[in-house]
Amino acid sequence: MSEVLSQSEIDALLSALNNGSVDANELKEEQARKKVKVYDFRRPNKFSKDQIHTLQVIYENYARSLATYLSAQLRAPVQMEILSVEQLTYEEFVRSIPNPTILNIFSFYPLEGSAIMEINPNLGFSFLDRLLGGPGYAPAKIRALTEIEQTVIERIAQRMLDYLQEPWGTIIELEPSLERVETNPQFTQLVSPTEIMMIVSIETQMADVLGMINICIPFLVLEPILDKLNVHYYYSSSNQKASQENIDSIRNKLQNTKVPVKIILGTTNITVKELLELNVGDVIPLERNIKNDLEVVIGQRTKFLGKPGVYENRMSVQVSHIVEEGNEDE
Repeated sequence: MSEVLSQSEIDALLSALNNGSVDANELKEEQARKKVKVYDFRRPNKFSKDQIHTLQVIYENYARSLATYLSAQLRAPVQMEILSVEQLTYEEFVRSIPNPTILNIFSFYPLEGSAIMEINPNLGFSFLDRLLGGPGYAPAKIRALTEIEQTVIERIAQRMLDYLQEPWGTIIELEPSLERVETNPQFTQLVSPTEIMMIVSIETQMADVLGMINICIPFLVLEPILDKLNVHYYYSSSNQKASQENIDSIRNKLQNTKVPVKIILGTTNITVKELLELNVGDVIPLERNIKNDLEVVIGQRTKFLGKPGVYENRMSVQVSHIVEEGNEDE
């Protein structure tokens, strides 16, 4: 019986008590009995549903940012989707991944302990092939990494870890740092085999290559911040992130952004034959009077009108009018 009854359930219970189909004494005895809940001591659940949901929100944001980075870095469309967020023992995690594979062991400073980002070898070798100038195909037979390949993997893995800072920022300011790269999960004894781990499985696709990226974080690493792993805290902290410091940082980045500026001297129409017959010294008359203002185009829009001239021996335009912005929908 649920703790909170609906009105229809209350009416049905009162009706059953009145007609004698339900005995009030039996209800009291049942309530007095101890409730038994199944609990597996070999695999205890240490994360609540709310904490798992918060972790899923964090890594969904991470997957979006990481997919954008990898698409630009590999020059190929990369799609990433959170497949599952679950808690397993370390032994179960090790048995579920192939051997050899690409295990990136990293620290979660200021949290104590280490975590693992496992990249499926098919996916990892496709990344390597793409980064080294190939089409992005995985080898027919999976093997261990060479020294050069391991160096390349270390660099891209550290950049992938850097993207964890932003989604985790509302909970804690993290500085993930790659410690080493391993290929044999049997020799990577991060914690005891029965230790509970939070496993985030990210399905990743690049072209025709489909693989998994698993992030494995021990419970002992996340234990100090478990009280912050709830949706209410996450979103309330997200709203507070719009501080004046962040606003000033965004404004400075926008103000230092470079945009193309071009001056439209005039336009005209000529035939292809005239274009092919053009020579040095030929004059093309434009459909603009020399006294008319020139259009100053910023990006894709005309923002100013100006007059041509010379300033310090350079061709220049003096702004004479500001083009008022109209309705954006027009």
